[in-house]
Amino acid sequence: MTDHVENLILEHLRHIRARIDQMAEDTSTIKLRLSSLESQVAGLHGDNAIAHQRMDQIEGRLGRIERRLDLHEPA
Repeated sequence: MTDHVENLILEHLRHIRARIDQMAEDTSTIKLRLSSLESQVAGLHGDNAIAHQRMDQIEGRLGRIERRLDLHEPA
């Protein structure tokens, strides 16, 4: 009887250990994918910032052109 209980406990512990190992592997995969997403979002943010900077430069140049040509928008 005691051997049966011990074997049952060991079987449960092995099952628990296997589940924990699988969860650790899944967590590692999730961390890798999250890091990839963070890198992609950072790249998008950087691209967005560059686009805004370029638009600001274009607006400045357009403003200078309008002033030189004495073009004024009605308010």
